Amino acid sequence: MKTLKNLKWSPKWVSHLGCVKGCLEYLGIEITDAWLYGGSGHAFIINISPDSCPSGPTAWRTMMLFEQGPALGYQVSGVFGSKNDQNLSVLQEKAWEFACSSIDHDFPVYAWEVEIPEFYVVNGYDEVGYYYSGPGADKGKGPKSWRELGDSGIGIVELYNLKPVEPKTPQEVVRSACEKAIKHASNPNEWIFENYGAGLKGFDNWILGLESGMTSRFGMGYNAAVWHECRKYAVDFLGEARERLGGTVPDLFDQAINHYQRVADRLGDLSQSYPFIAESGPETIPVDDQCQEAVRWLEEARQAEAKGLSVLEQIVTAI
Repeated sequence: MKTLKNLKWSPKWVSHLGCVKGCLEYLGIEITDAWLYGGSGHAFIINISPDSCPSGPTAWRTMMLFEQGPALGYQVSGVFGSKNDQNLSVLQEKAWEFACSSIDHDFPVYAWEVEIPEFYVVNGYDEVGYYYSGPGADKGKGPKSWRELGDSGIGIVELYNLKPVEPKTPQEVVRSACEKAIKHASNPNEWIFENYGAGLKGFDNWILGLESGMTSRFGMGYNAAVWHECRKYAVDFLGEARERLGGTVPDLFDQAINHYQRVADRLGDLSQSYPFIAESGPETIPVDDQCQEAVRWLEEARQAEAKGLSVLEQIVTAI
């Protein structure tokens, strides 16, 4: 058995970044949660279907997160493929060999759906399979047979390692992260899947689902928690960016902070009104007074989001 002691995920609603943060801590790369969320662009995004399917936070092509990694001081590489268009056993073997080699060389690893459809750090292996930490496995679990990875309804084999690189300047981080966030909000076909919406369209989908009575109660709680977490870190990132850039366009950062604080507040109201319940069944949210209040919160959040995105564009131009 080979293990990386002290490698564990950092519990976050966005499990992808929770695993990245755990890997960065293992590598000794100091970065705040806010700088990771904002610098990757994730703090500013939304991805949601009209029925608030819980797949929304992960059901998009996440290359922007990998592209932003080097700016923040790390590089991601690994194995990715679907059993629907590649040989699953070949993918599983590639991932297994990559994971073992990475751990042998003291590079932290994380992977998709080691247990449930979330991300997990892989902190060890033996002759059977992976040892891991993540959602539902905070204290660690394993072994998970390496021949089972990706053998699920989703059918994705996704496993990466992290290596340190020299980070970019704060100005470069802020500019590229804002550019990525703005692009994501434009619903590019190469990033956003059919039936999901990013940016303002994401809020429109959310509102439509509630008004038409198709919103999943389980998905509502999950999406509200995820996107509220993101907008909280958006506010913190903008404050940190304002300080790191030494007073560059502070008025624009203040404007952005005010707009995204408003989004965070309304999504916080939403999350409190519909808290995540892991045992939720297939029920949908009735169109009642509570639902109508949620729609008002989302409409207010959408208005603030539109203003926030506009200021992000101004920040990109100004710096």
